[in-house]
Amino acid sequence: MMSMLNFRQPARRTLLTVFLGLACATPSAWADAPRVLPEGSVPKDARLGKLKDLDGYFPFTPSPTKEAWDERADQVRRRILVANGIWPMPEKTPTNAVIHGKIERDGYTVERVFLESYPGHFVTGSLYRPVGKTGKLPGVMFAHGHWPNGRFTDAGAEATRKLVSEGAERFEVGGRYPLQAICVQLARMGCVAFSYDMVGYADSVQISFDVAHRFAKQRAKFDTPEDWGFFSTQAELRQQSIMGLQTYNSIRVLDWLSELPDVDATRIGVTGASGGGTQTFILCAIDPRPAVAFPAVMVSTAMQGGCTCENCSLLRVGTGNIEFAAMTAPRPLGMTGAMDWTKELASKGLPELQQHYKMLGIPERVMGKVMLQFGHNYNYVSREVMYHWFNKHLGLALAEPILEEDYKPLTVEEMTVWDAGHPKPPSGGDYERSLLRTITADSDRQMAALVPNDSASLARFREVVGGGMDIVIGRRLPAADSLEYEPTREDKKDGYTEYGALLRNTVAEEELPLVMLHPANWNKRVVIWVHEAGKAGLYGPDGKPVEAVSKLLTSGAAVVGVDLLYQGEFLADGKPLTAPRRVANPREFAGFTLGYNSALFAQRVHDLLSVTAFCGGYADEKPKVDIVGFGVAGAWAAAARAQAGAAIARSAIDTDGFRFAKLRTINDLDFLPGVVKYGDLPGMLALNAPSELWLAGEGAAGPTLVAAAYAAQGAKNSLQIFDGGSDKALSAAIDWITRP
Repeated sequence: MMSMLNFRQPARRTLLTVFLGLACATPSAWADAPRVLPEGSVPKDARLGKLKDLDGYFPFTPSPTKEAWDERADQVRRRILVANGIWPMPEKTPTNAVIHGKIERDGYTVERVFLESYPGHFVTGSLYRPVGKTGKLPGVMFAHGHWPNGRFTDAGAEATRKLVSEGAERFEVGGRYPLQAICVQLARMGCVAFSYDMVGYADSVQISFDVAHRFAKQRAKFDTPEDWGFFSTQAELRQQSIMGLQTYNSIRVLDWLSELPDVDATRIGVTGASGGGTQTFILCAIDPRPAVAFPAVMVSTAMQGGCTCENCSLLRVGTGNIEFAAMTAPRPLGMTGAMDWTKELASKGLPELQQHYKMLGIPERVMGKVMLQFGHNYNYVSREVMYHWFNKHLGLALAEPILEEDYKPLTVEEMTVWDAGHPKPPSGGDYERSLLRTITADSDRQMAALVPNDSASLARFREVVGGGMDIVIGRRLPAADSLEYEPTREDKKDGYTEYGALLRNTVAEEELPLVMLHPANWNKRVVIWVHEAGKAGLYGPDGKPVEAVSKLLTSGAAVVGVDLLYQGEFLADGKPLTAPRRVANPREFAGFTLGYNSALFAQRVHDLLSVTAFCGGYADEKPKVDIVGFGVAGAWAAAARAQAGAAIARSAIDTDGFRFAKLRTINDLDFLPGVVKYGDLPGMLALNAPSELWLAGEGAAGPTLVAAAYAAQGAKNSLQIFDGGSDKALSAAIDWITRP
């Protein structure tokens, strides 16, 4: 079975030799582990099929009750926040908004605005205000979407005349400058409207359009452990993304708009089309302040958003845009569809949203209108639907129908926020790195403040770090009734019985080949033996259990070895993976794959959770379940223990100093997005407290965070740090785990 291992680091070769109980420095040919499936067969596991991508199918199943929805909504909201890198929310620094260059028009004014989301990072846009209105007025945030040049877009005279002739536009000016038309009309209706730039559009110059929206190839100079840019290994390990930046920009715009003296913070609407529709429903899903939402031509069970600014790792694993839109409830949600990926909204998505709102007792608060006579748009006909929705739900009390009137458009020179008195801020590659340093420093300060020192701080640590790891790993212990056990073979050995079986998670459609070695003098303990070679790690070259496993059997413990995903019998040709699978999208952005599918590391942890749940009910005896893992297998074991809770009693883990932050590529088999933000491997280990943990590979004192978590739990004695050398580690671990 030597071919089943991928020795990527020389240090790991030595550690694995110790773990196998072999005397030689380099493993010779090992005996094959007993097969569970017929030769040439692989498990019937859904994960071996086609990966999901942004063009998949994303249905929404409404919850049966409000209580069930509240629980589900909390999970989805946390997923969105974690995926966008804002769980916990960054420290909100002053926006230092600058408003200048007022221009007066017929019934409204327009001003230029720039404000800081992060210190030194600017959100730019145009602020439209009605003339002759007093008191607190409704506000509207307008996220423009992927229209060329954003706020500055100009469809051109020829294209506009065609739109007018087809009935898509009422006036040539409105058709030529549709993004201005929206805010002009909203201001004339009595709203304070702010049209703000997506990253890399119009006046948002600090991160370029090409980086934010056209990224395609990894950039070696921006992918170093010390100083990185967007889309890099280190950025992904910390959930730093263009989508996350854009989402946080929206939150800070909402902060600022809510505080304007002429804005009623209880009456703020959000709208946008296409990518702006994504911004709309994402903001409304995570922030309760907007009163009404209108995402145009984006809410769909089909394509979920094709731009790098609409995707990030972890975001749509097990969910999608219809459910994100449902998060707006109980607030009003209006939508439009067109002859694009939203064309089936009326039959796929809208009925479920209507059922959802009906279950909440507010069926009148959701609406969708699909106009198949138009392609992808935010044209006058679609805008009129939005005006009606905002008139109704922002309490404008205007007579209907509401019709746009002609207006004098602004030139680019009149709109741009940067001029001689307000020069453009720093931009380019150096600025990109500095922005991520700022975001990293803020996150690191927050994580440092979470190191627990008492029961209250430990609860907060579990809420934030544990809540983040929940999303990073993506699963907790499965229910016992979701598992099926099918024995396939039984062999009597000297002092124990060797069982082969298939373990199925029927809900997830996963199937695992496993071997259980059951001693004649079973003491009602089961040890899960986690190994980079899968169940082959139970055996030495002679086909017999390695010395450490034999010691466990002699002690009376049963031992389980399992082929995790892409180990052992999962490999039809016996060759190990050299890189994780990726979707067909040629752009080298992790979010296009890992925004829709769990990382391989997480999937292997899922497998261990299934095995843990099975072992906990094994033979109807409810035995004590322990886990042993060394090297990166120790990281899998640590993550499984963190997610399994009290279902695992004792954990013996030798990390070999493994850290996710040491990974050099998003194509590493153990790449796990978001994990470094939440403390890396020590964060997982700290979540083991107060359960018994034997820990090696971490020096004489062990990680400070782990020791702090055990001390805060009052469980110092449950943490055993071993620093006696790698040649003695495994024997010491077995002695510890088999003690009474």
